Amino acid sequence: MSGRYNRPDRNFTGKSRKLKELMLKSDNRTCADCSGSDPKWASANIGVFLCLKCSDVHRSLGPEISKVLSVTLDEWEDADIDSMIEVGGNSYANSIYEAFLPQGYKKPRPDASIEERTNFIRSKYELQEFLKPSLRIVSSKMSFRNYDSINSMKTSGSSFSMKKIEKVQTTVKKSNLNPVWDEVFKLRVPQHYGPLKLQVYDHDLFSADDIMGEAEIDLQPMVTSALAFGDPSVFGDMQIGKWFRTSDNALIDDSIVNIVDGKIKQEVSLKLQNVESGDLDLELEWVPLEE
Repeated sequence: MSGRYNRPDRNFTGKSRKLKELMLKSDNRTCADCSGSDPKWASANIGVFLCLKCSDVHRSLGPEISKVLSVTLDEWEDADIDSMIEVGGNSYANSIYEAFLPQGYKKPRPDASIEERTNFIRSKYELQEFLKPSLRIVSSKMSFRNYDSINSMKTSGSSFSMKKIEKVQTTVKKSNLNPVWDEVFKLRVPQHYGPLKLQVYDHDLFSADDIMGEAEIDLQPMVTSALAFGDPSVFGDMQIGKWFRTSDNALIDDSIVNIVDGKIKQEVSLKLQNVESGDLDLELEWVPLEE
């Protein structure tokens, strides 16, 4: 084989590996529309993984709405893989496309009829009936670039950092097995952000502090919701997004992103990792830079 053939093949393999890793996340192991298991198809521009039956409906919408590709059979362009990775998969896309799903509305099940699937998928992506009323996604690729803000946290944690860009530490609570911190910290969310990392330590006067547990907060559900809704002060109190509890994260329960009194807030309850027991509760608030 010539070097001309080998180079793109290696690049494609690397990108494919990232796509496979995304597909293996818990949220992406079921179809975004009907919860069918082991989806092997995807809408590259929307950023969701789909079962075969739902992918057929997506394909009927046309590529300008949903560009359907097989995860295992098709060759993916780098831009399509990047789009999937940027969205983050099913839970993030659904936090936008199903933000205003009516209470009690029943999504299609894996055994749903083609008519039921078609009606739901058209309503969700083509007619965009479940978005906030003033929002319309013209291009189905959701981009979170070129947006900067401050993330304000009232935390019950001990110390936390984000990609080592900023790090803050709470005060030490002495002789307390159930400490409560009533402290607020502000961290700038960079353009290319990662999870918010939290660590809890047992303070020791005579030696290095012992780590008592850690956890990570996925910021993308809040970022997604903040971008979609813009100025929250023009809306009443409502749910606008959700970070789903899965076996891959430390959440105790699903974490809801809400507009409360004109502010975007998210309460998070985490079970500390790498420790026998320990929980952590905190509140995130999205604050524009000008504030």
